[in-house]
Amino acid sequence: MKKFLVFLVIALIASSLAFSVDYPRKPVSVICPWGAGGGTDRVARYVADELSKALGQPFTVVNRTGGGGAVGHSAGVYATPDGYTITLVTLEIANMHWLGLTTITYEDFEYIAQFNEDAAGVIVAADAPWNDIHELLADIKANPNEFFFSGSSAASIWDLARIGMFNEAGVPIDSVTWVPTTGAAASIIELLGGHVDVITCSIAEAASQLESGQLKALAVMSDERLGKFPDVPTLKEQGINWSAGTWRGISVPVGTPDEVKAILETEVLKIANSDAFANFMAVNGFGIKIRNGEEFYEFAKQQDSAWKEVLKLGGFIE
Repeated sequence: MKKFLVFLVIALIASSLAFSVDYPRKPVSVICPWGAGGGTDRVARYVADELSKALGQPFTVVNRTGGGGAVGHSAGVYATPDGYTITLVTLEIANMHWLGLTTITYEDFEYIAQFNEDAAGVIVAADAPWNDIHELLADIKANPNEFFFSGSSAASIWDLARIGMFNEAGVPIDSVTWVPTTGAAASIIELLGGHVDVITCSIAEAASQLESGQLKALAVMSDERLGKFPDVPTLKEQGINWSAGTWRGISVPVGTPDEVKAILETEVLKIANSDAFANFMAVNGFGIKIRNGEEFYEFAKQQDSAWKEVLKLGGFIE
């Protein structure tokens, strides 16, 4: 009996080692919860291509869209936990369940690594009368319900970023009208056309209009100024203790083998720390924020509770 147990343990160890060495043995699907051609899709395809090169098997992006990110994230959560379906998880995993869009939460994933964070900006037309965030907020306080904001749909990250900023600055949440759109691109068009007064979206999404002088940014909701836009002050340095933005990383279903997670974490972190990735992100205007699997999990947990409170402030949940 003892001999049998010894052989069994050896066999299990050998099997485990073989599994870790052999992964991946076939193509891997990378679920992107957002549409082809968008920022998340571009990042997903870059990371997938680099993983294909590093691990010798195709990593193929599959766009599973709909439900404000719920369809794609759910597909990732309920995939077989064998390492052959991974998900490019986005901030929405921390707020869409509060809105009733899905029952899944951040706890339904295991986290490999984060590699992106894009802070929200407060952006106005180039000829707008405000030269800093305090002038804008003072005007809003003095003239409630006169100004129109946009950035994406109601309760989206860009709406929530605005709500959090107003709360920290002592501005009534409902003192402006939020004009919902399909996303930042549509909101930029609305701003350029004079149909809204202010948009809150990532600086990256408005980079070309900012660089051309069509728009100007009064503030960025990050902890530090952005390297590509060093002249745009943060809210914090202007006395408003608030930061907000979107983020992206890689996750896998709960129960994925530790050996697979270790391999993926090692390779994703190599990609995220590479000069090539830094160049790709700079060209596309995306910010880099790197967290390992454990750090990423703790960050997602913190985001879940933080956005719940902002959703309450906005009246979206009780």
